[in-house]
Amino acid sequence: MTHSIKEVKALLKEIQDLKTLDASEWNEDERKGVQQAIASRRKQLEKEAALVTHYKEMMQYEEDILSENPEAVICGIDEVGRGPLAGPVVACAVVLNAGHAYYGLDDSKKVSAVNRQKLAEALIKGTTAYAYGVATPEEIDDLNIYQATQVAMMRAIENLSVTPTHLLIDAMELPLDTAQTSIIKGDAKSVSIAAASILAKENRDAFMRKLAEQYPGYDFEHNVGYGTKAHLEGIKHYGIIPEHRKSFEPIKSIVQEKLDI
Repeated sequence: MTHSIKEVKALLKEIQDLKTLDASEWNEDERKGVQQAIASRRKQLEKEAALVTHYKEMMQYEEDILSENPEAVICGIDEVGRGPLAGPVVACAVVLNAGHAYYGLDDSKKVSAVNRQKLAEALIKGTTAYAYGVATPEEIDDLNIYQATQVAMMRAIENLSVTPTHLLIDAMELPLDTAQTSIIKGDAKSVSIAAASILAKENRDAFMRKLAEQYPGYDFEHNVGYGTKAHLEGIKHYGIIPEHRKSFEPIKSIVQEKLDI
């Protein structure tokens, strides 16, 4: 019985690894459509295999901790929103579930909006625990962005439903007694930190979209508070709002000019 090319494509989708694909009888089928289908499936499987390999590489910090203490409760922590002119800095603390496999996890800036949303939904549904911590624009102005980020991170940890025994933190040290490892570019090196990065990004972006409804004209739905041309034009036309960081330029100079008048 000769299968149609459509049927072959459906059968190829059932093949889940490259070894099985290479051994498939369809490799002997000389029809151009079949060979194209095999090439397409191979490319897809190679991409999936690369994601698995990358995920395993990003598990190294977690595996090292667990090798010393199998009962360790590892918490990944990251933040988003250090650089914008408006809005809070949002941190997230995540304790991943046993046997997790959120393939595609990476630094939130490297993940497409569609995949970021899918990952966030999977993490919210599956993680052992996650929580957010926020530092407001007022706190950023009072403390400075570094200390405000620390505050947001510690609030996220405090809001967790479990108590972590080891913190993996993206490029930050916290004044806590809990064992911790600070990792430069940790959101690209640790699955726990990457998970926190994804959730923090989705949470803050959602906040900025709501803020855009409250304060139209600043294009917050697109720039999420960063100093884009549209945002700066909005400031020029509509002025400073409470969510603007008064210690950040050019906001600082604009506020000072008004005080000097």
